[in-house]
Amino acid sequence: MAKGKTTVFFCQNCGHESSKWMGQCPGCRQWNTFVEETIEKTSVRRIQKERAAAGPVCLSSIDTAKEERMTTHIGELDRVLGGGIVPGSLVLVGGDPGIGKSTLLLQVCQKLSSDKREILYISGEESLKQIKLRAARIGSFSEHLRLLCETNLELIQETIRSEKPEAVIIDSIQTMYNEEISSAPGSISQVREATSVLLQLAKGLGITIFIVGHVTKEGTVAGPRVLEHMVDTVLYFEGDRHASYRILRGVKNRFGSTNEIGVFEMREAGLMEVENPSEYMLNGRPEEASGSVVACSMEGTRPILLEIQALVCHSTLAVPRRTAAGMDYNRVNLLLAVLEKRLNLRLSNCDVYVNIAGGIRINEPAIDLGVVLALISSYKDKAIDEKILAFGEVGLSGEVRAVSQAGQRVQEAKKLGFTTIILPEVCREQIGAVDGVRLWGVRTVADAVPLIS
Repeated sequence: MAKGKTTVFFCQNCGHESSKWMGQCPGCRQWNTFVEETIEKTSVRRIQKERAAAGPVCLSSIDTAKEERMTTHIGELDRVLGGGIVPGSLVLVGGDPGIGKSTLLLQVCQKLSSDKREILYISGEESLKQIKLRAARIGSFSEHLRLLCETNLELIQETIRSEKPEAVIIDSIQTMYNEEISSAPGSISQVREATSVLLQLAKGLGITIFIVGHVTKEGTVAGPRVLEHMVDTVLYFEGDRHASYRILRGVKNRFGSTNEIGVFEMREAGLMEVENPSEYMLNGRPEEASGSVVACSMEGTRPILLEIQALVCHSTLAVPRRTAAGMDYNRVNLLLAVLEKRLNLRLSNCDVYVNIAGGIRINEPAIDLGVVLALISSYKDKAIDEKILAFGEVGLSGEVRAVSQAGQRVQEAKKLGFTTIILPEVCREQIGAVDGVRLWGVRTVADAVPLIS
């Protein structure tokens, strides 16, 4: 019987399917996102038939006991995953080329195989010799790790069913293809088909599968957005590949919090954990320099201290230059307007540059007060004491609003030797007195100005 073929159009952003090309996607309202694909009707019917095999169950018969997790012995990764690997889960790891995705997963294979767990590493991009060279830099590996270089999805499926490992690494999903689909590897149809097959294997056999995904120039995983909806966990590797540190951020996690991050440092022997990111980020901080302030941001349950740098200088341009690195550009413009309106600082004829040292990107409003103090310090060319730390959200009327988990921020600052903490007055009243630390509560940004020498 001849296989039925049809041509459809898919939205690259949300995966919406249409029989004809459209300029705007009716699902996500994005423009020029439709691409043409040829799909096999038989493969769709096969998937639907397999999914219909399982019958309904009674709610009272479902076991709600806590599932035992597999620890990777990499504390930062376990933190992001929510405490370890959940058996039968499908994890998508995305990041820029050369950021360290394959290195991290190979280290996971090393740790799991050392616990005598059967691990299968399937690579569609590198040869066995290339993987061996990377493994030699990382260290010794157990015999429980097996390698396979293959891109045919049916052969991979047969291998997983026959070997029955406890964890599988797929590097990468864009290289896998199904012969029943005529489109090229990496296309929307192939990526969606491959992910669907791997999802059925993970849930049906109780195997944890890690998928490496390429990213687009916008920084999102290549392929349809529905790919992120199909998997259980989505992890993004962030950071400049030319810098030494990497940040692993959980964007989606069905088994834990999505606010946690893991910090790693790239070394010759692979990725090493950074147990104290605050101390690591503050290394090399200048002394008695204007425009430099330490602020505190919360990433999940972890407080991270950051150095915020600002440079304000007179502009010779008709339209002054504004630059923000590491935080939202529009947020910086908002804070500049607040300072000009509430403190009468003439910033409209000045070039302003704001930078979060270390290259990390923060979107939390709690660093607003630190940015404001750095701008005032640079504008007046007066340094702020290096033992001062600030955090708080700044509103349009110049008020300093409360932030969450203020007590943990204060304890982290005390641990690193800060003696004065500028924080919202509401938070100071909630925390009370802290030994060895002076808490300076402020209600408006004007209340914090006297601390600038």
